[in-house]
Amino acid sequence: MEKVVVTKKKDSFAVILKKLIRHALLIIFCFIMAFPFLWMFFSAIKTKNEIWQFPPTLLPAVPQWGNFADAFKSAPFGLYIFNSTFTSLIIVLIQVINSAMIAYALTNLKFPGKKILFGIIMATYMMPVAATYLPSYVILSKFNMIDTYKGIIISNSVSVFGIFLIRQAFMQIKREMVEAALIDGASHFRILCQIMIPIAKSSFITLVLMNFIGNYNNYLWPSLIIKDPNKYLVTMGLRQFFIEGGAYGIKWPQIMAASTFTIAPLLIVFFITQKWFMSGISDTGVKG
Repeated sequence: MEKVVVTKKKDSFAVILKKLIRHALLIIFCFIMAFPFLWMFFSAIKTKNEIWQFPPTLLPAVPQWGNFADAFKSAPFGLYIFNSTFTSLIIVLIQVINSAMIAYALTNLKFPGKKILFGIIMATYMMPVAATYLPSYVILSKFNMIDTYKGIIISNSVSVFGIFLIRQAFMQIKREMVEAALIDGASHFRILCQIMIPIAKSSFITLVLMNFIGNYNNYLWPSLIIKDPNKYLVTMGLRQFFIEGGAYGIKWPQIMAASTFTIAPLLIVFFITQKWFMSGISDTGVKG
């Protein structure tokens, strides 16, 4: 009896020790991931001398909250944030719609060349993005879409990653559900909207979050087709502020403050969608 008790105590101690090590490692990795953001935020409320002092310190002696107001007044960051948020939301909405329709066709419709079509779609995913800039620029120029929001939106309206992600999610849904809905007289559009999308909701949320972040942070392609300062996205606005308002890095506290409040839309979207982003597809809707 004593041996059994000792063994249980040893087992429980081993389990507790494993949990402690696991949580300690998670805390360390989380701190490593969050440290650049913490450093950026605390640098935003420091003086210039505190940023360059050695040895460096994380916390400022006296928080300089006025750096945020100075940075916001130095450039039209409100306009830049609106431009990026507006174009990113429209782009993601279009990407979600066409990714859902294409993925549904690839998983639930039968037509000649379906596998070849999917192969072509995935082949374009391997192509370097920079290789598409020249032909895309020429096409947009012929349609007079250079220096317009329409050009940014249309040129980013298809996501190959979105098609692949949603296709994989739809493939996990039982085929019997679709067949039962077809027998009951449901149209393909109704099946897509009322069965497929609700079940694959977590994948759609993941697509929205990842593509919104990607489009919001996009710099190279918008900088090639946008020339009007009133249409600058937030990445272009930050660079312009670094060159002009930031005086090539002389005003580091203001630059860090601008970098901090421009990521606010990304944090808001993440906190709204994190519940579904962290979860996978756990229920296909078939019981029994």
